[in-house]
Amino acid sequence: MKNRLKVARAEHNLSQAELAERIGVSRQTINSIETGRYVPSTVLALKLAAVFTQSVEALFSLEDVD
Repeated sequence: MKNRLKVARAEHNLSQAELAERIGVSRQTINSIETGRYVPSTVLALKLAAVFTQSVEALFSLEDVD
């Protein structure tokens, strides 16, 4: 799964720690999502989308599947 979380965070001038605090997870969780090591739950994806006032689809997308 691809994500544009790092870009959205930069656009909103938020650190990983600040974003993590807003949604109630650890900074390491944010880092793992940004680097693609962790796929967030639906609830977590919705919380992230709410912080950035974007749809989940604007933040996350499936990688091309052939």
